[in-house]
Amino acid sequence: MSVLIKPAQTYRGDFSFDNSAKAIARFPFPFPEDCYQYSVNIEPATPRETGSVFEHWFDIDEHYRSEIAERALVLESDPRRSIQMPHMQTASWDALELIMENLAADYPDWFALQRDGMRWQWTNRALGIEQSFEFGNDSTLPYAPLEYIVRQTQGDFALLDQRDGDLYMDAGVITGPADWSLAFDAGMSFKQWHAPVPLAHQMGVFDRALKYLLGVQAGAPVRRLNWTLTVNPRLDTSPETYHTWGSDRGTITAANAGELMHLRVELQLMVRLPRSNALMFSIRTYLCSFADLCTNPAWAQRLHRVLRDLPEPIADYKGMTRYRAALVEWLSQFDR
Repeated sequence: MSVLIKPAQTYRGDFSFDNSAKAIARFPFPFPEDCYQYSVNIEPATPRETGSVFEHWFDIDEHYRSEIAERALVLESDPRRSIQMPHMQTASWDALELIMENLAADYPDWFALQRDGMRWQWTNRALGIEQSFEFGNDSTLPYAPLEYIVRQTQGDFALLDQRDGDLYMDAGVITGPADWSLAFDAGMSFKQWHAPVPLAHQMGVFDRALKYLLGVQAGAPVRRLNWTLTVNPRLDTSPETYHTWGSDRGTITAANAGELMHLRVELQLMVRLPRSNALMFSIRTYLCSFADLCTNPAWAQRLHRVLRDLPEPIADYKGMTRYRAALVEWLSQFDR
């Protein structure tokens, strides 16, 4: 299926980002019920509806050029957003191969991969890139292998080394995180980087999730949805840039909530890499304004009920305590 890619829009400054009607219709609305509680909510990453965000492992959509331009800006200003520990070199080449193979197979209008032994040729028509390189030889690419391909792929990527019955975040390219930092979390175990999440630990959610992920096999990836809220269509809400976006939370009122508030949904994919046995963790972020979401009456009603009844610890963790009342007031017009 051919994908129409827009000219680059912005996730900062004038915030020119917007969604087409098609992008709104395929948005991964994350709430199957009128209330929300933590759960493992992991499922096999099998292909689903044609044209949906679940059709392929790596989703390319109309915002491709916009996200790639944003990633380049972040990496230029903060190179620490790309980390690869020395023992993760094989995993990084694993990741490059997997992503290139899938993009070329799923989006042949935009990507192509040719291989002659260890001599590879990569074509990215969307960005005008032609790159010859030797697989496994870092010096033949302009960046480390993981960074090279993630600079051309939507979503953030972390590579988790599996050892001692745990997963460790030992490599990644993270330029659009939802209030967390790769530089801070690098080298941490699965439970360590999830430590700030309230309630879930008491419920045993992360114990079950870790056990499940340790058993993921090559060729049998899994996925889940996660969500939070973001003021303005801003991808980079990292602690490092808090000074640029933290004050946005004080601007939300019942009058402007529809325009400024965005539901931020992460489609998280976990794939076992065959050579290294590392686990690739990709985080594909989708943003949609409340006004656009509420063009779907069922979504509007459910979003009102979920945010109205959200437990306080979860609302506080997701950073919405300050403006939740304004959101609920604005959404109430759709639930009468």
